[in-house]
Amino acid sequence: MGATEETNWQARVAKKQQDCADKIPKEWRVSEDLLAPFKAPLAENKNDFVRAKVIHKSGILTERELKITEEYTVRELLSALASGSLSAAEVTLAYCKRAAVAQQLVGCLTETMFTEALERARYLDNLREQGQLVGPLHGLPISIKDNFHYKGTNASIGIVAFLDEVSTENSPLVDILLKLGAVIYVKTNVPQTMMTTDSHNNVFGRTLNPWNTAIGPGGSSGGEGALIALRGSPLGVGTDVGGSVRIPALCCGTYGFRPSAQRVPNGGMRGCNTSGMRFILSCAGPLCLDLEGIETFFETLFTTQPSLYDSTVLDIPWREVTEKQSLKIGVIGEHPVFPLHPPVRRALAEATRLLEAQGHQIIHIPTEESLIMELNEVAGGIFSLDPAAISHVLESGEPIIPGILHIRQQVEKVRGFYPSTLPDLSALDRLDKLAVLNTRRAALRESYRKMWLRHELDVCLAPPAQTTAVKHDMFGFAPYTIFLNCLDYPSCIIPFGHVSEVDAKDTFQLGDKQIAPDYDFELLNGAPRALQVFTMNLHDEECLQIAKQIDKCVNGGRSD
Repeated sequence: MGATEETNWQARVAKKQQDCADKIPKEWRVSEDLLAPFKAPLAENKNDFVRAKVIHKSGILTERELKITEEYTVRELLSALASGSLSAAEVTLAYCKRAAVAQQLVGCLTETMFTEALERARYLDNLREQGQLVGPLHGLPISIKDNFHYKGTNASIGIVAFLDEVSTENSPLVDILLKLGAVIYVKTNVPQTMMTTDSHNNVFGRTLNPWNTAIGPGGSSGGEGALIALRGSPLGVGTDVGGSVRIPALCCGTYGFRPSAQRVPNGGMRGCNTSGMRFILSCAGPLCLDLEGIETFFETLFTTQPSLYDSTVLDIPWREVTEKQSLKIGVIGEHPVFPLHPPVRRALAEATRLLEAQGHQIIHIPTEESLIMELNEVAGGIFSLDPAAISHVLESGEPIIPGILHIRQQVEKVRGFYPSTLPDLSALDRLDKLAVLNTRRAALRESYRKMWLRHELDVCLAPPAQTTAVKHDMFGFAPYTIFLNCLDYPSCIIPFGHVSEVDAKDTFQLGDKQIAPDYDFELLNGAPRALQVFTMNLHDEECLQIAKQIDKCVNGGRSD
């Protein structure tokens, strides 16, 4: 890389970063004194902004604004907005201010549309005063991941090559949210290429985890996870092609839902893949601090008949399903190649005991039936067919981020000791490789269908990852989410306590034929834990309903 080329990309980044900083009003900027008690550099030291109530201490939000952002669920906000007990302008202002503070703490935002959002909020208030509500989301601030187009802003997804491109129209989902009455006010950070499990790029920098700034927020919707954990958004929308909604949810202690592909509008997005080369489909999905908020997202979205806005969407209305009192729950356990850290193993065991005690039938699914490795191998093969993402990165001379290099190392390590279940693809061209991979994927999906029916399952419970959030750049491969993208099964993340002193008693030793991030109890103590539940393809409604049941069972009365 030549000196001129390097200077060029760095100069473009510096200008973009300054433009972003200038959009935060001076009166919303945190003082140096606020961060003085915390250990610097933040990304290398354990700092807990959630429990320390740093946003309270900033003095930037009024008491009423703190109450708006902390004491209302999504449904309660919507009710107050509809009745007029809260105005769209004051709710939007509260969340704009809180998001601005969150950005200065953890670097979770890319684009901010504060002025436009407040103008829209005032417009919505004028309509309400005339007795009109735009829609069921009237006045609700919603954050969106950077890859959604929002007219007049960038959708650079943290890649220097895309920095000069301005969105000329909205993504279909953005248009739908606006039609429903939402206020779009910020876009959130992603990793370079959107194909890693951290949220770090050369344009916007690194997003930190609000619970512990020395560990990652997950990716690729990590900006959303961090923002919502700090209550800088009541409801956010990310995307998921390998775990990109669910991993930030588990890392940041939020709920997250990955729907079946082609149910939620995902067209008209900024991507970095070759057009027409996406064979495992990305899905747009919500993150929130409660499942009712996620349910509200789906119920309101489907009133608009999304297929009229996005030709990639299946025209399937949202169904009402009844609660089933006794569930048959398959439990996907630890795969021998992908061992679980002690807090994750404990979470799965605790949840299984609680569910069994409530009368649900537990069926442990053996490794040979869970097909974790086989599905990951197919997914990895399909992802590798398209080199466009890295090509876009290299185009401007910017370096590849460490998280991408770490995942490559992990994949190579597995290939070195695990015999492939696929035929030799090395002599095949891309089209023939795709044919082999699609054939194998179809066979695995058929095996899963038979397994589901053989055990008469209602739902499966699984670890969402091998780990909680871990040290930056070290999360790596995501076998327990990717396999569900390959199956195209809807899945939901449920927060479930935190790493605690109980986990200090267990050791974690990695074998020669295993991969996992390092386990450092002292670093991870206090980090959020989570569970993952999933159902069969297009059973999104059942997945959400059962997730609500499981959440009530495992989290009822919890204090950790």
